[in-house]
Amino acid sequence: MAQPREGAGVREGHVCPWWLIRTFDNPLRRLFHRPEQVLSGLVRSGDQCLDVGCGIGYFTVPMAALVGDRGLVTAVDVQPRMLEGVARRAARRGLEARIRLRLATDAGPLVEQPVDFVLAFWMLHEVPDQAGLLRSLFAALRSGGRFLLVEPWLHVSGEAFAASAARATAIGFEVLVKPAIALSRAVLFTRP
Repeated sequence: MAQPREGAGVREGHVCPWWLIRTFDNPLRRLFHRPEQVLSGLVRSGDQCLDVGCGIGYFTVPMAALVGDRGLVTAVDVQPRMLEGVARRAARRGLEARIRLRLATDAGPLVEQPVDFVLAFWMLHEVPDQAGLLRSLFAALRSGGRFLLVEPWLHVSGEAFAASAARATAIGFEVLVKPAIALSRAVLFTRP
């Protein structure tokens, strides 16, 4: 697996500390967030994917299994300890060759080539410059690609989520559907 590289559009502000991640990224989470179900129909064999705010890889590693040998998942986080967790999980499953690790900074693009799918799960509310990150995600997504934005309803009000979705549409994303995801507010966008 490649060593973490610096990326763009995410600045460390109030982020979930690495030591707190196990409170919600644990085996009990599968009772309400099964990655294979959340990603079903969104990630296909051969896809190039971006998991921004990946944490320790709860969605990254299952996404790497779905993209197959010809696909690639770029996992981006602002905390090196999170990316170390992704690397450990990927190695246990033998999927490290399908995952690129990227340490987020404000310089440079998130990915070198356009991606087919972007996931931002329970992380956008932690980003001080949401519009900047959304512009980076728009630039990273190929035309016709999909972007799933999911925020926790306990931390993000309906009004705040609507404002984030409006920022995304102002940048150029189009709403496809608002999927039902447990404990969450969600919208699936496309880049026309």
